[in-house]
Amino acid sequence: MQNQGYLPKDLSFDGEARKKLITGISKISQAVKSTLGPRGHTVIIESTEHTQGLTVTKDGVTVAKSIMLEDSIENLAVMMMKQAAEKTANVAGDGTTTAIVLTEALVKAGQKWITHKHNVFDVINGLKYLSEFLVEDIKEHSVTVTDDMLEDIASISANNDRDLGAIIADAYRKVGKDGIVTVERSQTDKTYSQITNGIRIDRGWTSPMFVNDQRKDECIMENVKILVCDTEINNILQIENILKPIINAGEKLLVIGTCSGNVINTLAANVQRNGLKFCNIMPPSFGYKTHELMQDIAFSTGAKYFSEKTGDDLSIITMADLGHADKIIIGKQSSVIIKDGDISEETSKRVAELREQQETLTAKHERDFVNERIASLVGGIGCIYVGATSDIEQKEKFDRVDDSVCAVRSALQEGIVAGGGLALYDLSRVIGCGECEDEYGVERGPDHEQDVTDMIMREALKAPLKQILKNAGLEEEQIMPNLYSKEEMEMVGSMEEKAEWVRNTKGYNVVSREYGDMFEMGIVDPTKVTTNALLNAVSVATTILMTNAIITHTRVKSND
Repeated sequence: MQNQGYLPKDLSFDGEARKKLITGISKISQAVKSTLGPRGHTVIIESTEHTQGLTVTKDGVTVAKSIMLEDSIENLAVMMMKQAAEKTANVAGDGTTTAIVLTEALVKAGQKWITHKHNVFDVINGLKYLSEFLVEDIKEHSVTVTDDMLEDIASISANNDRDLGAIIADAYRKVGKDGIVTVERSQTDKTYSQITNGIRIDRGWTSPMFVNDQRKDECIMENVKILVCDTEINNILQIENILKPIINAGEKLLVIGTCSGNVINTLAANVQRNGLKFCNIMPPSFGYKTHELMQDIAFSTGAKYFSEKTGDDLSIITMADLGHADKIIIGKQSSVIIKDGDISEETSKRVAELREQQETLTAKHERDFVNERIASLVGGIGCIYVGATSDIEQKEKFDRVDDSVCAVRSALQEGIVAGGGLALYDLSRVIGCGECEDEYGVERGPDHEQDVTDMIMREALKAPLKQILKNAGLEEEQIMPNLYSKEEMEMVGSMEEKAEWVRNTKGYNVVSREYGDMFEMGIVDPTKVTTNALLNAVSVATTILMTNAIITHTRVKSND
């Protein structure tokens, strides 16, 4: 009798296992890489999560997430490819398709060049060391982004849509380097941006009786005192120490905290009957996020945060414990707290701490949350509202705008390199010089593992540019000889010559069908996107190349 909970397994070894893995890689890559570049194509996905049962997209990570194959081993390869794509998206926000193209190229080149004569472990280590060396080299020659470049970066990531690029670039110019731009669906067919110069909170007024601008259904006040607490206020006497001085001085008060119905009614009644200037909103978000956001609000407004977690007692509150805002705009669903003036040294220090914290996070939603906190502290928040005439068009456009917003953010953080796959292609041309080998630390072995490492990486680095050309109906042989002289094409560089290659910016525009300087033509990629795509591709590809046995669940066959 079979034990309950027992799951039989299928085992695959050597060539059979790798062959199925590569088949799975080819299937997901074929679907995803067709979207790469400005001449890439859209993919139609049958989707149970979409109201009309389908999604039309040109977003690589959306395509990758939708793929699940019937064969267990092929599906394992798909799952690993998704990891390369998703990790790139989480860290850099874009470059998912490039990561998948690089992963496929590395695996296929590895299968081609690694034989039984080679020590696979040395080749794998060589690829890892070489990728790290190349990443440092790319960063070293990265170009700092200027305001004039923002539109080009945004447009390219939005599938060469100049209109969307202009909207996104304008939003980033307004919020500044430390600001944040988010993406939402518009309720109309118009796409536009909205900028908030202050702290945005996802909570509105708790009573319509606080509203003093009936046309906009908002409570708007200037020069306001702010109480920040997560302790529930059940009795108006709990805050008597501050209410009396505020009323006597004719000042205004915003309470950010949970109040009982009686307290809300008392405050609202005094607004209506006595003309006092009060308002109340609930603490933002949920769980641990509430505590951290409340700390940020208190910090940026100069308030003391009264929290149950630290055992604070509201009964001892004084006027000195209140914060200050130059203006508040409290709506039905959200609020904005505006505090004018330069960013203080303490705020700059707190932002630096949050950036350090963000570097340790891997989940996209956690990194995005830290970005929101930073933006709140420095007072720059923008939102792109994506509009369209149909659900399908809006979803497709939303994905492009989301990618573009993330790409611009990455470019502002670490700079840009020549786009269109050129930066990686140029590096492929100089791999193999003696100085490079010393740098990335793998000695040439008796079976020439170093030669194999170089050939694998060289082939893989060319893959993104070749795919962009292919999607435009072109071949590498048609374009690349026109970029270099015959002597340059045959040259194997020294380290000094290699540095010049990295700085090469002459390339081909597949949209306008002309040669020129990639920066002048506005064809650039964020450095962070390029480097993370390479590192994540190498990580997944080397794991697959090291695999010699695969264990999967046995599929139970139906008797029908």
